Amino acid sequence: MRGADNDRAPAGWLDIALRSDVRRRSLKVALLVGTILAAINYMDKLLVGTVSGTDLIKIGLTYLVPFAVSTHASVSTIRGDAGGKAARPEDANSGGGIP
Repeated sequence: MRGADNDRAPAGWLDIALRSDVRRRSLKVALLVGTILAAINYMDKLLVGTVSGTDLIKIGLTYLVPFAVSTHASVSTIRGDAGGKAARPEDANSGGGIP
């Protein structure tokens, strides 16, 4: 007989991505990495005040990309751990190469 926990379908990608802990972590990463990248790429224009509309879109994307990457990494990690199995060292060699 299966228990109640086994009757539930595994959470989908979007369900995990929308979890508050995943969103919070992704937001922190996006703010840190996005700010660093925006400063590197646009500080001269920001200081002089010559930021164009296109630059603002690019700055927005500068924050969006780390958010998306962090979300993807978090979801992949959570889904990989959902079965209770940790990655085994021998799995690293499963794609060929030296056994």
